[in-house]
Amino acid sequence: MSQLIHPTAIIDESAQIADDVKIGAYTIIEADVTIGKGTEIKHHATIAKHTDIGENNRIFQYCSIGEESQDKKYQGEPTRTLIGNNNTIREYVSIHRGTVDDKGLTQIGDDNWIMAYVHIAHDCVLANNIIIANCATLAGHVHLDDYVILGGFTKLHQFCRIGAHAFTAMDTNFQKDLPPYVMAQGSPAKPRIINAEGLKRRGYSQEDISALKKAFRYLYKSDLRLTDALIEMQKLADKHPCVQLMVDFINSSSRSIVR
Repeated sequence: MSQLIHPTAIIDESAQIADDVKIGAYTIIEADVTIGKGTEIKHHATIAKHTDIGENNRIFQYCSIGEESQDKKYQGEPTRTLIGNNNTIREYVSIHRGTVDDKGLTQIGDDNWIMAYVHIAHDCVLANNIIIANCATLAGHVHLDDYVILGGFTKLHQFCRIGAHAFTAMDTNFQKDLPPYVMAQGSPAKPRIINAEGLKRRGYSQEDISALKKAFRYLYKSDLRLTDALIEMQKLADKHPCVQLMVDFINSSSRSIVR
């Protein structure tokens, strides 16, 4: 056994593990698992069957990755969990595999930072560069777009979507979708302001940030109906393409948006 794999680790013979992967004491790797180079899995973690983990991930102790879902309709179908590259997954995180009621896949992208005690349920899809603070809970089929930040104890109902660059305060409760760039707070969630500071850090120009603030006012601070607000936002988007992301998101929302 590789010197990088602790002798107490239990690894199914069908698992495909890159030569430089580090696996800590008492970790369990089940059948039909692949783990890419540069990944480290600390002690007492469980990587359940039908799981693919990419390169340069750090998975901390007591995590459960790829276990079967808590959906009572799940009957053991060979659905999967896919973890991308360069993710940090901290202590006691649980990520459940997909179900046949969706695409059969729970997917985590690249460069995400998932803090302790987070739960990511079946069929969730997380994009890239996301931060999820401690104890946040994602119900089944939730989608998080790029650069989302979820405050601690944030809770998302099934099928909710959070748009790119959005930000949630601690203990925010979602039953509807949150458009891109918006900061929200409360239970139920209420929109507060554009995430201007986050956008500055990511290189958005002051002109674009001003346009997004104007779009926010159309959407949330005016007396316009949603259809009329979208007309005004589309006019802005014709000059500022960043606003188009908000317009497209709202038009495609299946649960309606927080408002």
